[in-house]
Amino acid sequence: MSDDVLARHDATALAALIRDGELTPTEVTEATIARIEALDGDVNAVIHPAFERGMAEAASPDLADGPFRGVPMLMKDLWPSTAGEPLHLGNKALAAAGYVHPTDADLTVRYREAGFVMVGRTNTPELGLVATTEPESHGPSRNPWDLARSPGGSSGGAAAAVAAGMVPAANASDGGGSIRIPAAHCGLVGLKPSRGRVPMGPMQEEWSVSVQHVVCHTVRDCAGILDATARPFPGDGVIAPPPSRPFAAEVGADAGRLRIGLLPVSPRDDTTTDDECAGAARDAASLLERLGHDVVEAHPAALDRTEELGDAFMTNWFSNCRKNLSWIESVLGRELVEDDVEPATWIMAQMALGVSGQDYMAAQSAMAGFRREMLQWWADGFDLLLTPTMAALPAELGDLVATEDDPTRALRHSAPYAAFTSPFNVTGQPGISLPLARSASGLPIGVQLVAAYAREDLLLRVAAQLEAEVRWADVRAPMHP
Repeated sequence: MSDDVLARHDATALAALIRDGELTPTEVTEATIARIEALDGDVNAVIHPAFERGMAEAASPDLADGPFRGVPMLMKDLWPSTAGEPLHLGNKALAAAGYVHPTDADLTVRYREAGFVMVGRTNTPELGLVATTEPESHGPSRNPWDLARSPGGSSGGAAAAVAAGMVPAANASDGGGSIRIPAAHCGLVGLKPSRGRVPMGPMQEEWSVSVQHVVCHTVRDCAGILDATARPFPGDGVIAPPPSRPFAAEVGADAGRLRIGLLPVSPRDDTTTDDECAGAARDAASLLERLGHDVVEAHPAALDRTEELGDAFMTNWFSNCRKNLSWIESVLGRELVEDDVEPATWIMAQMALGVSGQDYMAAQSAMAGFRREMLQWWADGFDLLLTPTMAALPAELGDLVATEDDPTRALRHSAPYAAFTSPFNVTGQPGISLPLARSASGLPIGVQLVAAYAREDLLLRVAAQLEAEVRWADVRAPMHP
């Protein structure tokens, strides 16, 4: 089998070929490494290759006989650590120190149990704080659809690697849109699972707005990998209700006739929605109607007041930034200075120093109130909310980067990319970005569906319906083999 054919297989298909004896884990891993070496010079997605170790894992008799045995996996270089491999979080000081983490994260353990072979770690912005992947520590990742543009953030390296054809799926995380935004930028499927669905320990479980999963090409990979990882560990603080059956069984299952609300433009006064992004959502609404669903322009009233929620969210965001810098100080054994981090990160951490315990608890209370008000809309009879994934098309590299003269530029300019995604990090609901459209210039445009808490099953059923109609995985980025 030629590598061009092999590169088009999703993780589910590769696992089946290995199970059937048509390929070995070593052959698949070797081909993957060759593609990364050939493609990554243009993309800069894989910042910590682990090729020798990956080949050893693939050849080992101890490779777990899980559902994805022998399929290569890339880890995002944020919180899910890989024992004996770098963990830099996009930070200059950790990179300069060459920090290596001693243990596997809980999610990494689940990937190993599933049989995945770890071949490296992918680029991320510093601490995952902005909607582009251009850290000073490792340089910018580039969008395989247009190398002059960003692949999004914070899972931009992961999405760029998958869109370029290096691996079929890659680990990603989402604290404000960081799975869904890069998926939309790079023409991929990106599911943000419900809070507590995928284990977050031991280093990130207190950061309640963030979740882990993957970016990939197909809905069946999204579902199958969720099945492989959605099992809690002892001591997990939040555990989502278990599904009634495997998520993979939802792919192709009858979705019934659903009531779907459409929100084509951001209700925020400070965010203008690009016409092509809004048009993609409206076209998706028309397609869903043809598939037998009821779609009306409607949305939770709480979304009209998300600017009021902004202070609470940013209090949480800044406080987490300061906590993360404290962790870096603990592993480096010294205090950080301004030159150890990027300008925007330093500003956010300084802002956190003015947050009192009472301020922080008030922010948690405000977010809890928002969650309850939002979820009532689903309880009152809507099944899904349909929106654009982003209010803007993929940015050109450099547009979302902070400077010393304008250190908050990255955060401000990231706002249109998180306008439709971040509210559901607050609520903990599952949301999925699907690559249903392309711009006049050929860039991918994502459309988001959001379900009630713990209803990934509905998202996967409807996503599979749309996939059967649009067949987005048939069209790959220009540089994809």
